[in-house]
Amino acid sequence: MLGCSGSKKMDTVNTKSKDKKGLDFIASSSLTKVLEDAQNSGKIVFLDMYTTWCAPCKVMDEEVFTDPAVEALFDSKVISYKVDAEKGNGPDLALIYNVQVYPTLLFLDDKGREIVRNDGALGTTGFLELTRQALDQQGL
Repeated sequence: MLGCSGSKKMDTVNTKSKDKKGLDFIASSSLTKVLEDAQNSGKIVFLDMYTTWCAPCKVMDEEVFTDPAVEALFDSKVISYKVDAEKGNGPDLALIYNVQVYPTLLFLDDKGREIVRNDGALGTTGFLELTRQALDQQGL
């Protein structure tokens, strides 16, 4: 397991290639809106709690979230929501979900209750297993 902890800040730029496919993270300043979308669509929520200075977070962006198998599994069953734990609603969500390590990967039901989580980065295989575990627990 790889992860970052602490609050070291660095100026970084998202290096995700614009031509790569991958998960479509919903843009919202409110988890409530994302949960409403999940309720209306019968999906679960994947919450990626990250920081801009976290190297394992960037690896997941580049290698895991762009994997076609991940994209295919998420397509009709999961709403993806990415939150910077140090900006906007991130500090509040980090407190609510007791985030200590980045990335923290959370799967939530449509009420915001934690289904499964992983503290730290995962490779594609591990992330697919975590996703399947969440989907199985919700009967999806």
